[in-house]
Amino acid sequence: MKTTLKWIGIGLLLCLLLIAGFAVLQREKVARLMAVNSLFSQDRIVANFTAMDTMFEHIALTRDDTIVNQLPSGAPMTLPTGFDLWSEDRAVTGVIVVQNGVIRHESYPLTTDDEDDPATSLRISWSVAKSFLSVLMGILHEDGTIPDLDAPVTQYVPSLVGSSYEDATIKDVLQMSSGVTFDEDYLDFWSDINKMGRVLALGQSMDGFAEGLDETFAAPGSQWQYVSIDTHVIGMVIRGATNRSIPDLLSEKVIGPLGLTVTPYYLADGHEVAFVLGGLNLTTHDYALFGNMVANGGIAFGNRIVSEAWIEESTAASAPTAEGAIGYGYQWWVPVGATEGQFMARGIYGQYIYIDRTRGVVIAVNAADRAFREDGVADSNVAMFRAIAESLD
Repeated sequence: MKTTLKWIGIGLLLCLLLIAGFAVLQREKVARLMAVNSLFSQDRIVANFTAMDTMFEHIALTRDDTIVNQLPSGAPMTLPTGFDLWSEDRAVTGVIVVQNGVIRHESYPLTTDDEDDPATSLRISWSVAKSFLSVLMGILHEDGTIPDLDAPVTQYVPSLVGSSYEDATIKDVLQMSSGVTFDEDYLDFWSDINKMGRVLALGQSMDGFAEGLDETFAAPGSQWQYVSIDTHVIGMVIRGATNRSIPDLLSEKVIGPLGLTVTPYYLADGHEVAFVLGGLNLTTHDYALFGNMVANGGIAFGNRIVSEAWIEESTAASAPTAEGAIGYGYQWWVPVGATEGQFMARGIYGQYIYIDRTRGVVIAVNAADRAFREDGVADSNVAMFRAIAESLD
């Protein structure tokens, strides 16, 4: 009897040790999951958006320290009436206005005690990152790596055979017209976008998440609907075509030649796959630097990064959006009422790169706007951007 109790005791001790070991191993994942659940809390959101690397797995990009392109400062502009109130209402953390390659306004209205110099803070892009991937796709398309945008995504990603993406083309996912069923409701805990966030936080596979989608609501190419996972599939296509990671490619072909001032990073899943649909972290200045390259037809400080033809094609409202609604190109937005050369990158909680090529104006905005989805907010942002651009005529 004593022997039996002894072995039971040893067994219980081993179980407790295994449980304790498992808890230690999982502690980081649990902490990340808790961080996701409080990421947008009113008392934390501003600080969180400049400290994403403390909450998620991430991958640093590389840049050539010999190439640093600081946009020069020019004469301060007169800001439109209502700018200060708009900035306060929209919880703007950083805003830079560039005209013809010269900074006309730079400010950081909402900061935290942890920011020694807000100009060097790396701020989360959210879906502004999608437009960076568009430029990378343009480079690979034009150098012949991915020659045909009408090719099926499964040509480069065989693992998507049998998924919702089986019949989608590269152009379909570029234009957000894949027809894949994906709930983008950030306010619904059980929505697909929030399930995806928990996949990221727990270090699970983003590729596996995309491969597991099996429902569609329309034939590919027939109807536009904003589906963020489409952008991850673009990343899968690029990785499949090159056998290289997105951070490596973006560092070599975009980040390095641009000459960013601070080394950026991507959030990543537990398989070292970059969160390409929204995980870039740059300074507000460097978002403006990227926007200035695009506004300049793909040229940054005399160095061509992508062709002007791709800039024009990718920023045209070519997706099958509803008549009279906002337009969409290849991971770029075209606001209602836009004239030629007006388009933008846009991310949740108020991240923007607004571009007016005709006026040579670029407006980079970072924010922590918890009211970003309320009626009229997006329109008021575009109205302010247009007012700023028009004031520089």
